[in-house]
Amino acid sequence: MKKVRVLVVDDSFVIRNILKQSLEQDSDIEVAGLACDAFEARDMIIKLRPDVMTLDIEMPRMNGIDFLKKLMPQYPMPVIVVSSLDDRVFDALEAGAVDFIHKPGGLTRTQLIEHMKYELNEKVKVAANVKITGRKRREPAAVISDGVTGRAEKEIIAIGASTGGTEALYDIISKFNTDIPGVVAVQHMPPGFTGMYAERMNNQCQVSVKEARDGDRVKQGQVLIAPGDKHMRLVKTDDGYHVVCKFGEKVSGHCPSVNVLFNSVAEVAKDKAVGVILTGMGSDGAAGLMEMHRRGAVTIGQDEVSSIVYGMPKAAYEIGAVTYQVGLSQMAGKIYSVINNKR
Repeated sequence: MKKVRVLVVDDSFVIRNILKQSLEQDSDIEVAGLACDAFEARDMIIKLRPDVMTLDIEMPRMNGIDFLKKLMPQYPMPVIVVSSLDDRVFDALEAGAVDFIHKPGGLTRTQLIEHMKYELNEKVKVAANVKITGRKRREPAAVISDGVTGRAEKEIIAIGASTGGTEALYDIISKFNTDIPGVVAVQHMPPGFTGMYAERMNNQCQVSVKEARDGDRVKQGQVLIAPGDKHMRLVKTDDGYHVVCKFGEKVSGHCPSVNVLFNSVAEVAKDKAVGVILTGMGSDGAAGLMEMHRRGAVTIGQDEVSSIVYGMPKAAYEIGAVTYQVGLSQMAGKIYSVINNKR
């Protein structure tokens, strides 16, 4: 099998070599080159033609986000952003990066190599198979004008996403009106980033978006995003639906896990729920969506053409868990249509 050739771009000599060491521990990956800034990286891209690039955000002369905006139209390629806890990572994803990995502080060199090794290497190999050509830049969303009438407090929309999901979720949620039933969502993301992501969405959307806290009530016109290091479950009490957010072991390879959320929604909301599974690698959420389907929920999966990584939606579709399969641009409208038809 052909090795994935990676260009590592970071202004820190130490980080460049840590990333190199991490990547080289995988026999399917080859480090094609190391660059200290955007200008050196541009020359190496032309010369080496790498399959994937890892990119730092904070660099001298030109930051990673500006580099992405200039690079993608000329040399479309999969990019994995390597970032400290910085909300500009979402600007990078909006500019065309496929995914990101957290670069934590306070770790020894050996600890950092171990931290990077598994997640980075896996994301690089997934990114190598992503189709970059034809990806559309984010456009201002038109809010769905057809409203939802009555009983919204008795219904739940549950969404799960991974690679490519930050932009996919934005596309959907930015089209929601404040009449949308309560939304609970899992986006695979490290702790710290989920709070920044929720705040960013809250500032850009008509509905309220927040990182969920244990005990939060699920309300009409609000989206709750699972915290990056806790499983989120739906529970029902006398005064409506609430979420429980607790630390736990990884389920289906993740914490938070889409399967954990979907299984809880299936149990307590049954046919009052709509389940949505979006772009992402792996199969997290497929079994949970199947359980929702069995309990009477309407389920929707993102189609292959609009998915950055057709992994999670494909796994769900292949086991018969998906009622409707639609493109991302039609997803918000389909959710409204399903809710209104359920009535």
